[in-house]
Amino acid sequence: MSASGRERPQFVRPLTSVEICAGAGGQAVGLHNAGFDHLDLVEWDPHAVATLRANVSSWPGWSKGRADALKPMDVKEFLTPGGGAGPGIDDLDLLAGGVPCPPFSLAGKRLGKDDERDLFPDALRIIEELKPKAVMIENVRGILEPPEVFIDYRRDILGTLRDLGYVVPEIKASWSAVEQDRVMRKVWRRIDASNFGVPQLRPRAILVVIHESALEKSGVEFVWPSKLKGKQATVVGELAASMEERCRKYWDKNKDGERARPGERTGEDVYLDWLRKASEQAELGRGVAPTLVGGSRKHGGADLGPTRAKRAWALLGVDGMGVANEPDKCDPERDLFRPAGPMLTVEQAAIIQGFPEDWKFQGRKTAQYRQVGNAFPPPVAEAVGRAIAAVLRPEHRDELLRDYELDTKGVASDVPETEQMILPVSDAPAVNSPSAAHSRGDLIRAGL
Repeated sequence: MSASGRERPQFVRPLTSVEICAGAGGQAVGLHNAGFDHLDLVEWDPHAVATLRANVSSWPGWSKGRADALKPMDVKEFLTPGGGAGPGIDDLDLLAGGVPCPPFSLAGKRLGKDDERDLFPDALRIIEELKPKAVMIENVRGILEPPEVFIDYRRDILGTLRDLGYVVPEIKASWSAVEQDRVMRKVWRRIDASNFGVPQLRPRAILVVIHESALEKSGVEFVWPSKLKGKQATVVGELAASMEERCRKYWDKNKDGERARPGERTGEDVYLDWLRKASEQAELGRGVAPTLVGGSRKHGGADLGPTRAKRAWALLGVDGMGVANEPDKCDPERDLFRPAGPMLTVEQAAIIQGFPEDWKFQGRKTAQYRQVGNAFPPPVAEAVGRAIAAVLRPEHRDELLRDYELDTKGVASDVPETEQMILPVSDAPAVNSPSAAHSRGDLIRAGL
């Protein structure tokens, strides 16, 4: 069963996937939960590869020995002689990957195809060689917004995919960038994680194309999922249990870990202050977090993003100036008793990203947090993966997509020009504040 509570689909003929730029496995987890069996996982970062090794041995087709054999690999070397491609990559159903963000992000100077870190050409080479029935590529929203910046590059990529037999709408260079972008949304669009059970905005650009031969055989077109049915997830609802557990150890103690004297702040006070702030934001329809930022190895210590993001986190009762130690190594003054509120642990950041609780990140704290912050939220990958599976296994379509609202018109509506790090105003209904008993049950009954 996936972290979302949905049973993993089982097919008579298993669906297969190869993933490039796999990172710590966010997209892989989601696609696994959507019913895809991974034939290979390609990632160059040693810490992320160690995380994959620690988690995938129980997946179909894997074993501890095969997981342990995973080594860091440059995607440019994948499928080259001696590149170490995994076994059985024939009749592939899906090629997926999260190509590097810097070429299309503000922080990366938006050099696009002129950036040596641009791996789209390598992805296209692998697609041409493996000929998967479907392709799913994820990137930062900067490749889409504003449309005029990379519209020519995107049109070239789609043109190459069309030449390889993938179904892509006709797009003319003579059209305005806005019109080209509107038509491209049939296959390449922005998706916000907050619409899929993730308590975080996290807008991402996702490209999905299906090969014409697969569509002809299926007789079912790809339909984008637009939203997970049900209430929107909130920070307070997702973190209440773990935050209370962290504070319980210091329930009647002070910042030094000693029994509190009259008037001194206690772990219970820390928890109640956080709960009040996070609950108030949920009641105001602002219970979704700003986008987590993982940064790079050139960056200093881990924190929760730029100044605007830190202010948004402060409204949610969280200090975004760093990342807390795990509970067994807690420094109460540093990790919990901060004026703005407790810092998040890596485990809590992973919850904000939608990872399952048993996913084990490897490396030291900063390396672990960067893996989390750079990840693609598994619930979003699962949603898109199920939509792809619904084309490749049309007999399971209703079962695969029953929990989602679908964009049956095929073209996404215009999205607001919202700054990525601004705390969004959700459409979640107002809820009652948790009772003074501050129990997890109260939060659930409150609808958080």
